[in-house]
Amino acid sequence: MNTTPLTVVRPDGDARGGVIVIQEAFGVTDHIVDVCNRVAAAGWVAVAPHLFHRQDSVTVLDYSDMDSAMAAIGRLKADEVDSDVDAAASALAELGFEPSSIAIVGFCMGGSVAFQTAVRRPPRCGSDVLRRRNNEGPLRLSRDGSVGDALQTPWHGFFGDLDEGIPFQDVETLREITATAPVATEITRYAHGKHGFHCDDRPAVFDADAAADAWGKALEWFDAHVAR
Repeated sequence: MNTTPLTVVRPDGDARGGVIVIQEAFGVTDHIVDVCNRVAAAGWVAVAPHLFHRQDSVTVLDYSDMDSAMAAIGRLKADEVDSDVDAAASALAELGFEPSSIAIVGFCMGGSVAFQTAVRRPPRCGSDVLRRRNNEGPLRLSRDGSVGDALQTPWHGFFGDLDEGIPFQDVETLREITATAPVATEITRYAHGKHGFHCDDRPAVFDADAAADAWGKALEWFDAHVAR
């Protein structure tokens, strides 16, 4: 039995589908819980798996504690993360959602998890990524094989040009290598976006205009590719 802790938020009334919400590098923070609430307010069931649950000393980290966040990320194992994502998908299945009615959205390190899920799972999630921390997942896949062939679900990536961890040239490389995918793909860049531009709990990086635009486009993507 999978024991992955899950934060689950349901909408009032009938749901349009389910959305797996993948945490940022600091855990399932208040911001990620708020994202789940926003997902539910838009008519979706939100499920956020707690990826740090195997690390006894780690639950939610302060945004100023990057060293601990990077250490916690370093202790994650790919197969265990996949298992946690699958646990979230199973929870949505138990609520009656077919695979085609389940989307995934990732923030920060969660962007890499969302992209990997879009490659790993059959066509069942409309995959949307906001403010990825790095491109190691997709760029590694582009070196090992064709991302165009590997992507199994529609994917939309959102990036800030001022993200010091993701040069815009890498974003354009990613645009090129996903353009041949057999599913819909799209990339949106924000000229003034920093890493974490969607997080309104981090005033130093939050960009209200970019965040609002990205969130609106994310919901439109879900409606176009996932909503039942």
